[in-house]
This record gives sequence, structure tokens and C-alpha cells, in this order.
Amino acid sequence: MKTAAPTVWLTTLGCAKNQVDSDKVTGMLTSAGYIEATSPEAADVVMVNTCGFIEPARRESVDTILDLAGAKRSDASLVVIGCMAQRYEHELSEALPEADAVIGLDRYPELIDRLDALTTWTPITIGSVRRSHMDILYESRRPTPTTPYAYVKAAEGCDKLCTFCAIPQFRGKQRSRGVANIRNEVAELAAAGVAEIGLVAQDLAAYGRDIDGPGIVDLIQLLSTVDGLRRLRLYYLYPREIRPELIEEMANNPIVADYFDLSLQHTSIGLLRAMKRPGSGEKHRELVESIRAAAPDAALRSSFIVGFPGEVDDDVDELADFLTDVELDWVGFFPYSAEDGTEAATMDQQIPDVEKQARLRHLQSIQDEITTGRSIAQIGRTLTVVVDQVEDGQPVARSYREAPEIDGVILLDRGDPGDWLAAEVVGGYGTDLDAIVRGSA
Repeated sequence: MKTAAPTVWLTTLGCAKNQVDSDKVTGMLTSAGYIEATSPEAADVVMVNTCGFIEPARRESVDTILDLAGAKRSDASLVVIGCMAQRYEHELSEALPEADAVIGLDRYPELIDRLDALTTWTPITIGSVRRSHMDILYESRRPTPTTPYAYVKAAEGCDKLCTFCAIPQFRGKQRSRGVANIRNEVAELAAAGVAEIGLVAQDLAAYGRDIDGPGIVDLIQLLSTVDGLRRLRLYYLYPREIRPELIEEMANNPIVADYFDLSLQHTSIGLLRAMKRPGSGEKHRELVESIRAAAPDAALRSSFIVGFPGEVDDDVDELADFLTDVELDWVGFFPYSAEDGTEAATMDQQIPDVEKQARLRHLQSIQDEITTGRSIAQIGRTLTVVVDQVEDGQPVARSYREAPEIDGVILLDRGDPGDWLAAEVVGGYGTDLDAIVRGSA
């Protein structure tokens, strides 16, 4: 029987929503007496929070599990959690004997007990008992950030019926948190030194509809009153849910970043209907125009699926023309992946992988030039930036235009992590910019 508190290493894969889950799991384990390990090799339990969204993400998850299985101590346990564990629990348990436990999202209430059993640890509880239940959406996270930003989940799941997406299968329908619960978490993080919050959900603009409560505009107005919060960034805005009042609030609220993360997916009306998505290339243009009319300097990001079943060269050309016309700041392209249990996986006219990759490279080359131009256009502007880290003596920062980890960065001549500074952009290359600090902000 183990008497010392076990140590845990947690590796997180996938999107910001997974990072939120990992932060909350870490907080829960810490509250239960577990200690964070300094490395996988030093841990009693090695955990992997997997992503199961598309095939490349699943391959990365499996590769990471196997890598960590080889790195951990022989007497340490390997535990797989997250989206892929939820969707393929039995398959992973059979295919990966290296894993001592595979625990999907809906079995998180068992997590502490399973770890206690694996580590043969019997904790001593004084005055209270350890909880045996847990809703990951409402679970508190430990407010001890190592970076000046953090993610907060406003809702879980999705009510949309996109034919390519399996998220509703393993995340369920949308469940919005109450505004007071969200504000309390943001306030705790801000009090601990987090000045930028990324508010995330699968369908953030539809927040609150499922609980007949305050909507997204009400929520961000309330969060804007949190002491110490300097920037609120919104993630994953479904185009049909972006109402004029949301655009106006984002454009005029000084706490909310003028950063519009639009989930457009394509411009071909035929493909969008096959995806069960709203809009068209023309509707997308109108949305972009309405955003820029309200916030002329707004940064716009979107993602597009390449090689959806039935996509033809004319569809790719239409998307290329759209990119050239509207000049989005940041774009991600994803080759279509046929997901088990989705309608699109059974559609005719599936596109060969080699053709998907060729189309993706073509579109990416067009967008790379646009993104570079949009970045270089910032030269001469003085922006409010936050320093995320210092790498080899080089301060690395971001303005409202750059989301953490997915967009470009701004390299400064001076600054320390957590500093908010006024910096004049003096040069750039590709997605990144150089800036000189002119003072504090």
C-alpha cells in the first residue's frame, strides 16, 4: 500500500476545450491529494487527454500514448482520458494493452477511485470526504496559471447537425453553464494573475439558449466587470448565430478583443447544404463586411474543410476567390476526414486523399500570402500586447490580433512574462512581427 501521495503527469492534445478539461482534472486531482509530476519519467501515473475529432488527431493521440508508454517508469500506470477515450473506449482498451485504464468523459466520476486503485494509495481524509462524482463542465480549476492567459468553458456539447462532425455523439447536446458560475471562475483566475481569458464552447454564440437564460451578449457584459480582466477572447462562433448585437458588443466593449473566430467551413452553397451548414459565399462576405463596418481593425480567423464529398474544382476555385476577396487574417484548412457514425461518411463522391492534399496546398499557398500581407500591414501601429513568455532571452508577445498557440506572435526588444506593454510594430516576416516597446499599457 502506497503511503506517500502519488504524482501525476498529464499530457493534453487537441483544442482549447480539451485544455480546459485538463486544467479542471488537474485541479480535481490536486484537491484529492495528488501531486503534479515534474516529468513523465518521474510520475506514478501518466495520463493522456486525447482528441478524437478527426483521423489525424486520433493518430497523434495513439502515437503520444505509445511514446509515453515507452517513457514512463515500468511501475507507473498509464491512463487514457478525453474525447477519443469516450468515443473508442472498448477499442482502445483492446488495441492498447499498454494502457492501464481508458476512461471516457462520462466516466470521470470514477477517475479518482481508479487512480487510487492503480496506485494502491489510501488517502487520509480529515473533516470531509473525497468526492466520487464530477461534472467536468462545472468542476473548479486550480487558479495557479503559468501564463497570462487561460481558457474558460462556457458550454459543453453542440445542438448543430453538421454531417461531417461527430462531436454531438461524444460530447452530447449543448449544456450552458450559469453566468454566475462562469463569472466566479473568471474572477478566481483574474485574482491569480490571469489578465486574458479565452471563452470557449463548440457553439459559443448560442450560449444560454438551452437553459433559457441570459445570452452571449449578457455573459460578456457581465464578465467585463471582473476586476483584473484586461482581454476577453471569444472562440468558435457559428455564423448563423452571430447577431448584430453581438458584433456591436464585441466592437465597442474595450475588454472584448476585436477577434472574430468564424466557423465558415466552405463557400460553395451546394457543399454547405450537404454539410447541413448555413450561408453561402455571398452570405459569408456580408458577414465579414458587417464585422469590418463595426470594427475596421478587427482580426478575422476561420477554418475550411477541403475535399468534402462531392467537392469539384469549381468549388475550390470559388473558395480561392473568396479568400482573395475578403482577406481573412488567419485561416486553417483541414482535409475532410470521414468520421464513423456521421452522415457524410456514407456519401458518394468521396475525394482521394492525394487530391485533398493537393487542393489544401493550393489554398494554403494563397492564404499564406494574404496572411503575410495582413501582418505586414500592422507596421507602424502601436498595439497593446501581453508577454506570454521569454524564449532564449527573446520576449514573445501577442496583441488582440493573435490568439495563443494558433496565430503569429510579436517579438519584442524587452519585457517579462505577464507584462502588458504598448509596442510599435517595426517589421515582420510571415506571420510574426517585430516591435519596440514604447511603454507600459
